[in-house]
Amino acid sequence: MLDIVVSGGLAVLPSGPEPADIGIQGEQIVAIGGPGSLAALGAGRVVDASGQIVIPGGIDPHVHCNWPMPVPDAEAKLTEPASRVSQAALHGGTTTTIDFAAVEAGDTVQQAIERRQQQWAGACYGDYAFHIMLLGKIAPGTLGQVAEAVAAGHPSVKMFTTDITPSRKGRMVDHGDIWEVLKVLAEAGGIAAIHAEDNDIVMHMYDKLMREQRTGFENMAEVHNTLSEDLSFNRVIRLASNIKGAALYMMHTSAATGVRAIAAARAQGVPIYGETLHQYLLYNSTDYQKPNGQIYHTYPSLKFPEDQAALWAATDHGAIQTVATDEICCPLRIKLQGRRIDDTTGGNAGVEPRVSLIYTETVEKRGYSLNDFVALVSTNAAKIMGLYPRKGALAVGSDADIVLLDARKRHIVRAAEMHEADYSPWEGRDLAAWPSLTMLRGKVVVEGGQLKGALTDGKFLSRKVPEEIRARPAV
Repeated sequence: MLDIVVSGGLAVLPSGPEPADIGIQGEQIVAIGGPGSLAALGAGRVVDASGQIVIPGGIDPHVHCNWPMPVPDAEAKLTEPASRVSQAALHGGTTTTIDFAAVEAGDTVQQAIERRQQQWAGACYGDYAFHIMLLGKIAPGTLGQVAEAVAAGHPSVKMFTTDITPSRKGRMVDHGDIWEVLKVLAEAGGIAAIHAEDNDIVMHMYDKLMREQRTGFENMAEVHNTLSEDLSFNRVIRLASNIKGAALYMMHTSAATGVRAIAAARAQGVPIYGETLHQYLLYNSTDYQKPNGQIYHTYPSLKFPEDQAALWAATDHGAIQTVATDEICCPLRIKLQGRRIDDTTGGNAGVEPRVSLIYTETVEKRGYSLNDFVALVSTNAAKIMGLYPRKGALAVGSDADIVLLDARKRHIVRAAEMHEADYSPWEGRDLAAWPSLTMLRGKVVVEGGQLKGALTDGKFLSRKVPEEIRARPAV
């Protein structure tokens, strides 16, 4: 007898969508067959998925929990923890999130990982992993620690090519150090996750706009501009293309210039992958002019309509493989506390509506296939980050992370009904579907809008990036 059978839905299998029943035993999918074919096996529970789309749980490869948030005239406040963000993620059909273990001054890489584990272990509703985040000057001894972390299941390493704002000195990693880290990752089997902006251009523009007294956040696209993305992306790509086995994951690609740089490198066989954010796809620099326009902002800035068009084109089997959130879950008063180009709060609350937003924008509005939609919100992240086929697939042997996406009635986004912050940049959005049920490793954790999971359900995921991902543009 099976534990659960999900019956009657349109299952988005790796081979394509088809009516199918899915059998679950313990934490895994153990059988997939035609409608009604598993009935003879019996099941402790049959989940009726009739009229719904059955997809693998979403994967958000870019979230920040317990993140320090500067507060004027006060000690920095931490953003919401994994307990809050993971709950919101499950309600929206995302079962796995990847956060960051920041290696602060004086830390070893292992100490950074352990500090993060203390915050997440036993305090997370969904499954999770960490990118290692390197900051500032890289000590020679850190390189060996990075190799050890990759071997221990943390194969992705984030680095900044900019300090982002004048007040955040110490984030930027010099290109010489990036070069050395890329060599280590190529040898150890890792992948570099890059926040790429040209620091000289960004800081020059801060100085210029401040001299001109154009300091309002609505000018942000002039500071974090498209030329900056062009220069930084291409410089990092040139470093990687000269190192055999070096692979790149370009985080929050925001401009047409970044899209072009990724596409050109992929055409030359460089193993490079592009991530964008739902903010960039659905908002642009004109949205800064709206009341409380800070709620749409993250770093790098929103760009222009032509950049949006390039990003959308790139999600259709082009330079963009994943749509993430850059999740920063904080109250509206914190999100609105800055009004200048140098103090506006980055990130926003978006992990809960992400899957349904992208379904609406890809399948309903642009005619994408269901498999292409699932690739953008789950499968591609699983493949690139070393989780596939355990995650990101409805397949025998995969974890039973299953979402029933109900497209029979529309859903209006209301912050008051969600589980993240007290605001939503997506307020009032008319969505074509919403999850009716979310399952994590065979356990129903959300059903009918009610949380049924436990705070101890989430497990840490050890990862290994496949050779084919690091050898060529394989996704």
